[in-house]
Amino acid sequence: MLKSLNTSKWYDPLWAALIFFTRLPFWRLHQPPRESFAAVVEYWPLTAWLTGGITALAVYFGSSIFGMPVALILAFALRLLLTGALHEDGLADFFDGFGGGGSDRARILAIMKDSHIGTYGVLGLVVYELLLFATLTRLTPFDAMLTIFAGDAFSKMVAGQLIQMMPYARTEEEAKNRTVYRRIGFKSAIGLTFQGLLPLVPFFFFLHARAPWELMLGLPCVVMYFLYLLIWRRLRGYTGDCCGALCLLVELSFYLTASVFLTPLLP
Repeated sequence: MLKSLNTSKWYDPLWAALIFFTRLPFWRLHQPPRESFAAVVEYWPLTAWLTGGITALAVYFGSSIFGMPVALILAFALRLLLTGALHEDGLADFFDGFGGGGSDRARILAIMKDSHIGTYGVLGLVVYELLLFATLTRLTPFDAMLTIFAGDAFSKMVAGQLIQMMPYARTEEEAKNRTVYRRIGFKSAIGLTFQGLLPLVPFFFFLHARAPWELMLGLPCVVMYFLYLLIWRRLRGYTGDCCGALCLLVELSFYLTASVFLTPLLP
């Protein structure tokens, strides 16, 4: 382990994040040491610059060819391919565990680790995808492009705080990927904040007159806080599924908030 640490490069955690959070073949170019994967959350929003950027551009340009509804479906199908549905898998496990496990911590963890999807997981994903589609359909292609790019990175920055707020709920041996995320240091926290906030610059530059930043940023953080309380009360710790679920639910709350301010009121 010591030898591996000594040979680690500064870019290994970034490379590990690209390998972990996407299905693009970055591993063919470089294979970072295993301990680098403990730091992938520190570059989580940066991976959204890639996946969220591609999704946003697919919506914008696809809408001129297929129309907004079809463009959204194709764009988010593309994001599922880019990410391997990693976060959606976590969201389904989260709904199954917290829906079917009651207040029994051990049962919740066992359900979340089960690879089979249950009723709560199916219903949760269906409702999530319908809300996602209905919300973004209300926006213009340009507004949707800026909202998706900003919301993807911002939600990952916010969800990444979970590993700072509570311990891991399992042991490293029980983890699905055999990795426990390390706590984020001061320098890494600055980098994480920069990665999550920079995509908001074009969003507020073009849309600030219609989208107040206090609510656009505040309401998703409120959603994250109440989800944190739920997870802490039931598990007293987080799992990778919890991180993925928080990411998507915070992102959805960002889109819902944007749709309120960016869509003209119906007569």
